[in-house]
Amino acid sequence: MHGPSRTPRRLSASRPLLRRRDANGTEPDLARPPGLPRRMLRRGRAIRRGVSVALWTAIAMLVQAPLVVLPGRPKVMFARLYWSVFCRLLGLKVRVIGQAATGSGRPVVFVSNHSSWLDVPVLGGRLEACFVAKDQVARWPVIGTVARLGRSVFVSRQRATTRRERDAMSARVVDGDSLILFPEGTTSDGSRVLPFRSAFFSVVEGGQPPLVQPVSVVYDRLAGLPTGRASRPLFAWYGDMDIASHFWRLSQHRGLRASVLLHAPLDPSSFANRKALAQAVWSAVADGASTLRQNRPASPLGGAPATPGAWVEEPTGPVFA
Repeated sequence: MHGPSRTPRRLSASRPLLRRRDANGTEPDLARPPGLPRRMLRRGRAIRRGVSVALWTAIAMLVQAPLVVLPGRPKVMFARLYWSVFCRLLGLKVRVIGQAATGSGRPVVFVSNHSSWLDVPVLGGRLEACFVAKDQVARWPVIGTVARLGRSVFVSRQRATTRRERDAMSARVVDGDSLILFPEGTTSDGSRVLPFRSAFFSVVEGGQPPLVQPVSVVYDRLAGLPTGRASRPLFAWYGDMDIASHFWRLSQHRGLRASVLLHAPLDPSSFANRKALAQAVWSAVADGASTLRQNRPASPLGGAPATPGAWVEEPTGPVFA
């Protein structure tokens, strides 16, 4: 009795080995060093985005310069357009949950957590408001010019200039401008919200204070997947990091997303003092940021649950630029 035939095994051994195909269905070149094409593509993506942002910034500066000296709202609307396009060119999608309180007829001070320079284009592209920035920013090349054209209010955070800076912010509010404030006083690593300094809330003191709207910002998508403790620091900009190297690393990636949670606005007159107001705002911002970091469904605190009509998605085109 003959044993089992070995022909099938010999035939299968003579066939060429199947190569693993990539996402496009093509076979990789085994002679090519692994990882080289991806590295080149990522660097090319970063260069393309950097050039696009630089060209758009140069054009926007020429447009915004005359608008700043003219009356009306075009300078406010164009500043928002600039930051919105900036996010698109960077490949950063922005999701907004909730609605801004700027339609209430009162100026609004938006109070947000701060973990990266990205907070500026993300919030600037969604809110018609001016930023409150540290005075060092005014001396930075190019960035300082962009900040001045965006009508930022610069503060030194020194006791000797506190009253003058408070008056400058109050004057903006009296003129009808809304402000974006980062009361942590510095950027964090994105894993928590630092305590808010009550001195930043001096702008809302007075007989007719503006509304205060807490805002939570979290960068929750990388390569289209939820970010975690290991990947979230890619977005954070803190310590002695410089913007150029941070931009280079970040712009190499695809599928970036920031989520902005706009909580219900608060009336400063309902609080005993600015310390109580600062604590209430911090609680809302920290709670919202924690929810977003955990990738759980988020709703504005102090208001009704988010409805489909309250969501604003951007951009409408492909995210994976």
